[in-house]
Amino acid sequence: MMERPLHPKKFFSDAEKRTLVEAIRRAESKTSGEIRVHLAKSSGPDHFQEALKAFAGLRMTETRERNGILFFLSLKERALVILGDRGIHEKVEERFWNVLKDKTLTAFSQDRFVEGLMEGIEIVGSKLAKHFPRSIDDKNELSDEITQS
Repeated sequence: MMERPLHPKKFFSDAEKRTLVEAIRRAESKTSGEIRVHLAKSSGPDHFQEALKAFAGLRMTETRERNGILFFLSLKERALVILGDRGIHEKVEERFWNVLKDKTLTAFSQDRFVEGLMEGIEIVGSKLAKHFPRSIDDKNELSDEITQS
């Protein structure tokens, strides 16, 4: 079992980051939705509030169809928050988010962080494609790069 550094810039290797960005691009190729991954060293006691701040700071609410999804990982606390904007929340049930989080956390508990995120990205990409198919004039509204704070 590999011990990962808890620093957001070092948690994933460059190759792992490229793999995750490619997974995001593949998922987004079928939808107008936007998917982001953000790593925080610590989120303090309120992971959800910190995830909301990151969501706003990454301009996730500025997509045309309000269909952005953020995977927010707080490394020190080993916490995961998955946030979807208003557009996707209007289309899916709460159960979708719970199942998605459970699947991702199961992989994380086995130190399979890249695989867990890739599976989560694929799941949200499929759900976004169903409700927000890619249009002919679609453009990538947000960066696919992994961000950190």
